[in-house]
Formats: sequence, C-alpha cells, structure tokens
Amino acid sequence: QVHLVESGGGSVQAGGSLRLSCAASGYTDRPDYMGWFRQAPGKEREGIAAILQRGGTTYADSVKGRFTISIDNAKNTLYLQMNSLKPEDTGMYYCAASRLGLLYVGSRPPLPQHNYNSWGQGTQVTVSS
Repeated sequence: QVHLVESGGGSVQAGGSLRLSCAASGYTDRPDYMGWFRQAPGKEREGIAAILQRGGTTYADSVKGRFTISIDNAKNTLYLQMNSLKPEDTGMYYCAASRLGLLYVGSRPPLPQHNYNSWGQGTQVTVSS
C-alpha cells in the first residue's frame, strides 16, 4: 500500500482559499490515479476530485470550477487548491491512491471510494460564514 500524509487544513472564512497537500511514499511505480475525499459531519465520505498519473481529472459537481487537483511527481505530492470556499465545504479531507499495479485504462479517474485502497489520516477544513 501507498503511505499518504495530508497537510494544509485549517479554518478559513467563506470565500477564502486553502491548499491541501498529500505526501506519498512507499512505492516504486506510481499509483494509476489519486484522489481527494471529504467527509462532512454526519455524512458519508464522498469523492470530490481525482487525477490520473498520465493526465485526466474528475470533479464532483459540488466543487467543479472552485477546486483544482494537481500532482507533482518530482515531489511525490498531490495537491488540492480550494478557492471560493463555502461553509458546506467543511469536513475532514482525505487523500487516497489506487491499488499499485492496477493498469487502469479509463480516460478519467473514478470518484467512488471503493476504487481506492490506500488512505491518509485526513486533515480538517472548517469554513465559517
């Protein structure tokens, strides 16, 4: 499994921005895709953004146009730039990676969490109105 450590969470007012980072380690060949997930209080964890190592992204409708996922392979780090934050963006944010050696052939990475098998510990994001 891939070892993942998130950072960059915090408290921000509505309309503000945050950038989350996820440092990845523990692999020779990179996972085919990685993603960001969010769990709001009292709700199930949901996929919000994902990226293929070879290019291609997927976004949940709730964050499209406000959040940008990117990956720096030189630093083995996944990012999530979050702009125009809203109170409903509050939650614990997790990064995740696909199973190593998957050989994924899709043109877009999946968002459902059952497609991921390595998870970070999460970082809290709180957006106040």
